[in-house]
Amino acid sequence: MDWYERDRDVIEPLLKLAEQCPGLGFWKLFDRLRRQGCTANHKRVGRIYRELKLNRRRRTKKRLPVRKPQPLVAPQQPNQVWSADFMSDALYRGPRFRTFNIVDDFNRECLAIEIDTSLPSARLIRVFEQLKEG
Repeated sequence: MDWYERDRDVIEPLLKLAEQCPGLGFWKLFDRLRRQGCTANHKRVGRIYRELKLNRRRRTKKRLPVRKPQPLVAPQQPNQVWSADFMSDALYRGPRFRTFNIVDDFNRECLAIEIDTSLPSARLIRVFEQLKEG
């Protein structure tokens, strides 16, 4: 343990910091040591950090459960499933406009297209209500 005696000037403040802040890793502890006036370089502090077994475990990626792909269900008749989509573009002069499209998934018929520079939610609700009525 001759290294312990030789590196006592780094070991004691490092252990003290590690005890005060157990959640910090090497680099944050090293920065705090530097702010306290320790002049040891990062290689020396890193060696001491490892020899004192202060290494923190690396977090592993959380594994997602294996998903079984489900086949897509195709609609059997019109008006069973609709898809709604926003699109955006700009005119040559610069103003931007948006389109709101509603498509029937059975026959891919476009049921409604709403075009304007601004499409508030009340207007989209009105479009859906009109489609529902007739």
